[in-house]
Amino acid sequence: MATATAHSHSLVFAPRIQELLARDEKVFRIDPAKVGVSDSRLMAEIVAARPVLSTERSVYKPAAGSDIPHDSATRTIRALGRDAMAGIRKPPPPARGMAGSWPYAGTSYLRRWLFSDDPLPVSLLSKRGVTRSDTLSRLVDRAVTAWPGPAGQDGGTALAGLIRGADEPLERKQAIAMYRRATATLCDGVAALTGNALWLMGPERDRPECRAELTDILWETLRLLPPAWMLYRNGGAAYTELHPEIRPEDDVALFPLLMHRHPDYWSDPLDFRPERWDGVADPEKTPGFMPFGFDGARCWAKHLIVPLAEQLLTAALDNRLVVHSPRQDAQVPLRSLLAVRFEARVRA
Repeated sequence: MATATAHSHSLVFAPRIQELLARDEKVFRIDPAKVGVSDSRLMAEIVAARPVLSTERSVYKPAAGSDIPHDSATRTIRALGRDAMAGIRKPPPPARGMAGSWPYAGTSYLRRWLFSDDPLPVSLLSKRGVTRSDTLSRLVDRAVTAWPGPAGQDGGTALAGLIRGADEPLERKQAIAMYRRATATLCDGVAALTGNALWLMGPERDRPECRAELTDILWETLRLLPPAWMLYRNGGAAYTELHPEIRPEDDVALFPLLMHRHPDYWSDPLDFRPERWDGVADPEKTPGFMPFGFDGARCWAKHLIVPLAEQLLTAALDNRLVVHSPRQDAQVPLRSLLAVRFEARVRA
């Protein structure tokens, strides 16, 4: 168990995460072929040592057997940004959609908020019940591949328009993959951040003053419980001269989660203190803080994450969303995104 708030409730991390949190050293061997790093300077050097490989990216890894072209990736980023900003200006869906198991309820709610205008079968690409099944995913992909919507047709998101406007079969298949990955990565990340903030806020979430502190609350949540808690780099000669522990055959795992909680970089590192961000003009320039990666390897959606989380958190507070269970010790399982698991309900 690792206390992460002064509000009388705690987080119970999965054993492997807890083992990492218990380490004192900043460079350590995880297994015979993997080295972990939480030293701020060394992490920056590792990220700067070479460009990120396409296989190391969550969204832009190869699809349909081919690399994603740079211009296609750029179009996807721009389309997603337009869709997110347009969607969040719409009234939020009914509050009952936020009740249930978080962060999954938050993900589904945000998808309805941002992408509900897309027609079938495109809208099925981001449904959790579909994405969790390889068979259903393949069926939906085939249906969208044959989707007859003509280019230039009105309605739907800009991301759906990229599918409709694809001229070649490979381009269309990659546009489908990018739609699924982009919407899932964005909504999953925002829901994880929002759920983590709701838990860390505890009963304090009912204070009226919280509304003026939401941005600081989210930055402090990104420090204590960063959804992107680990960055993975394939091994190679680029890293061997940076530290004697790293061999050419070693993969490297970078741990913002550990760096964000280290007393060398933070005062009272385990305390949830949103006020530490008050007046900080650019939180990403804070030493020992890496919520979205370093220059050259930053999250492609970083400019969307905090604004969308602030809107989702506002909707949760407006509708008096409460943590129903567990009330004291919440689980943090070992997943690609670090997210507190809890049940929530909307007050009558």
